[in-house]
Amino acid sequence: MAHDYITKPFQKAELDAVIDQCLGTNQQNYPGEVEELSDDTFFIAASPVMRKLRSQAALVANVDIPVLMLGESGTGKEVMAKLIHKLSPRAHRTFLKVNCAAVPADLLESELFGYEAGAFTGANHPKPGKFEICNKGTILLDEIGEMPPSLQAKLLHVLQDQQFSRLGSRSVIKVDVRILAATNINIPEAIANKRLREDLYYRLNAFTLQIPPLRERKEEIPILLKHFMARMAEQYARPTLSFSPELMQACLHYHWPGNLRELGNFIKRYLVLGDDKLAINELHPKSDGHGAQFAGAHGGDAEGGLKSVARGAKDEAEAEAISRALDETNWNRKQAAALLKISYKALLYKIRQYGIAETKSHKLTAGA
Repeated sequence: MAHDYITKPFQKAELDAVIDQCLGTNQQNYPGEVEELSDDTFFIAASPVMRKLRSQAALVANVDIPVLMLGESGTGKEVMAKLIHKLSPRAHRTFLKVNCAAVPADLLESELFGYEAGAFTGANHPKPGKFEICNKGTILLDEIGEMPPSLQAKLLHVLQDQQFSRLGSRSVIKVDVRILAATNINIPEAIANKRLREDLYYRLNAFTLQIPPLRERKEEIPILLKHFMARMAEQYARPTLSFSPELMQACLHYHWPGNLRELGNFIKRYLVLGDDKLAINELHPKSDGHGAQFAGAHGGDAEGGLKSVARGAKDEAEAEAISRALDETNWNRKQAAALLKISYKALLYKIRQYGIAETKSHKLTAGA
């Protein structure tokens, strides 16, 4: 009688997990394995939740349906998309990522679908869009919740019929593209505010993968620390640094609001500065609930306490100003960034840093 099965192509990590399960081995002892996806991307599944996601990704990779990846910024949604592509029959074809938040709204349509000569001022030559370039391959639409609603309708048409027209053209182009999408927005809130089309959401979430934040899979932190260190030491031609027990404990207790992206930057600073105590001080919990930068590390003396009070007051005022701007713009983050005269990416970072989105979501739920 069969106890379990795996589908081809499979990785050693999958085979080990199935063997352990069939033999009754305690899965908590499974150390995880670094799975290289590209020169700058790797996947680690050392925690039960990530091993489950790895198995789900392997299953859905062989079924040509859209996949929606949800999770906080920096949790590894792009990594999951590359994993799905690598495990799919399209692995030898093109993989492209388009960040819908990074491309201006008036340029995003031409970026995705291309244009003909004369379609607009400056369009002297025809240009294929990402969907044409990615034919037979996989495209990741990152930050899909930031795509203008008018363009979402055209994307819905591509999902339904696998065809579209370039800007300035009447001819129809048929493509065969696997569409993956990722976002960190509050989906019900975005649909209620008409920022995300409900019909597009139901088309995209044929299969949904929820990527947990790093604080919910801390078993992977030691592996990530060592792997990031090895990669960056090679990249910057510097000797690798070890992690003292104190530093490792500080890393395990820190909540990593920026997830993998923050951890990678932390390793980069530690590698450059080479100061164990400075690195530990950076990870000490502060009164505002987020880590300070190296310049802000301080002890328990009076001067440090005064600086901490001043920093707390500044952060409180900043968080309040951001909350007001978001309320005034009905949580349109691009408009709020313009109102605050900061970049869109800076606003996203500060929303996550101060936990503003979570607070608002909590208030909406409580008032429902």
